[in-house]
Formats: sequence, C-alpha cells, structure tokens
Amino acid sequence: MKKDSKIYVAGHNGMVGSAIVRELKKQGYNNLILRTHKELDLTRQDAVEKFFELEKPEYVFLAAAKVGGIGANSVALADFMYDNMILEMNVIHTAWKNNCKKLEFLGSSCIYPRMANQPIKEEYLLTGELEKTNEAYALAKISGLKYCEFLNRQYGTDYISVMPTNLYGPNDNYHMEHSHVLPALIRRFHEAKINKLDSVTCWGDGSPLREFLYVDDLAELCVFLMNNYSGNETVNAGTGKEITIKDLTKLVAKIVGFEGEIRWDTTKPNGTPRKLLDVSKATKLGWKYNIELEDGIRLAYEDFLNNPMRAER
Repeated sequence: MKKDSKIYVAGHNGMVGSAIVRELKKQGYNNLILRTHKELDLTRQDAVEKFFELEKPEYVFLAAAKVGGIGANSVALADFMYDNMILEMNVIHTAWKNNCKKLEFLGSSCIYPRMANQPIKEEYLLTGELEKTNEAYALAKISGLKYCEFLNRQYGTDYISVMPTNLYGPNDNYHMEHSHVLPALIRRFHEAKINKLDSVTCWGDGSPLREFLYVDDLAELCVFLMNNYSGNETVNAGTGKEITIKDLTKLVAKIVGFEGEIRWDTTKPNGTPRKLLDVSKATKLGWKYNIELEDGIRLAYEDFLNNPMRAER
C-alpha cells in the first residue's frame, strides 16, 4: 500500500476496525474511506454496490461483523449466521467486481474444531466438529475466508484472511449479555466494587484455557500482512500464551479492585475446553505481539472508565 492509496476499513467504529484505523494513521496512511452503519448498511447488496462503484477503494480491511459472547451466540443463532454471511459476501464479492487490489478478511479462532490438537495450526481448519455454542458465527466466518480463497484460485485475486484469538482493548463492547468474557468480567467486577457486593458469580467452573491478544497488536499485524503476505491459507494472530478462566477472573478482579468472593455457576456452559493458536506462521513472517495480558487489561479498564456509555452497547 502507498501512503495515499484509497483504503476502506469496514467496521471502523468497532474494536478491531478502530484499532486498524489508529495503526494506519500512525503509519502515515492518509486516504482512508470510512462509513458508519447508518451511512452504509453492509447487509444491503445494492448499497454496497453503489458505495464501491462510487469510491473504488484499492484496499479493503473487512473488520465489520455481528459479534457477541457465549450467551448472545447461543440465543441468536440464525441472526449471527445470516448477518455475518450476507455482510461478508456483499463486501468481498463487490470488491472483486470493482477490481480491488487487495482485501483482508478478519475472522475468529472459533472457526477451528472444538477438540483440535493444541496449539491450533492453520491447517486444522475443517478437520473436526465445531463448538456448538458459536457454531453459527464460525460457519459464517469459514464461508468468508473460503470465498476469499476461491476467488484467488479462480480469478487470481490477492485476498487474504487473518484469524485472531480472543481480543480485548480500547472500544470493546462491555454489554452485560452480549460481550465476550474479558470485557464482561471488567464490567461485572467494576460494578460489584462500586455497589460493594460480597461476591460475583461467573459462568462454568473456570477450567477452560484461553488466549488473549490486545487489539492494537492485532491491528499492527493486519497492516503488516496487507503489505507483506499473499496466500490462500489464513494467518493466526495471537500470543502463544494461555490462562485459565479462573485465573483470568482473579487477575481482572485484582486490577479492578474487587476484593469479594468469586463464585462459579456450573450449570452454565464452559465453551471450548482449550483454544490456543499456533502463531509460528506470523512469527516467521516477522511479527510478534507487544502488550502482555496484565498491562493490556489495565489499559482496557482505563478505557472502560473513560467511556462509560460503551457498557450500554
């Protein structure tokens, strides 16, 4: 990409999209094309076609998505599958029709089999059954990355995909029912501290292992890959480190300042037992994360305190 290339970041108001915008601006890219959901509904094919015909972006970061944690994914199965699949296909297909030079598709590590060998390599995709609690979202993301691959194979496009592990950081979603585990814990422990509660109850038994990547580290990788990688196989994005949900809750409680008891509701699902990505491919390409988990959670909590309205999204 040249500094004045026309670059469209889809989903620039979200956590990932906003981080990519920050990284692009930091590196001096000055011709960014941005649209809010109100200005451009990506699930509307006619609207997407008009946008691409008018703007003709040369590069596209596809970070827009309907996202949520275990609760949201379990309840709105059809919505998660339809909205994400329609959105992805509209953007990817229309980018191809308008001769976009390169597109980068942002997926999720939930695309991998529930019981995949650990750490999870990129080639493990479609080698086993998906986790049921987020199967709909995973199927949509798999469709998006496969469509990029098939366009490359059939038409010679240069479309790539990135599969991040669990993300957190500035501009996250802290909604009590629709957020992911780390931002949900930040909000719950913060409110418990403010309300002087004696205890907080968390889902499951705390045994699952999870990996977390600070979103600004992901954004750096996304820009790096746009400039340095071409290929049909996706690229994993993570730290290569994992922590139990139980230890994560203790860490978040410590950072937030909640000193009460942490209880566990074992009638609620744990989700995938373990999900650690093999990030050797990204490392060999020349990238490594910078922000350790404890430092990142402190930054995320600071962002939460400075932007209280995000908790209501």
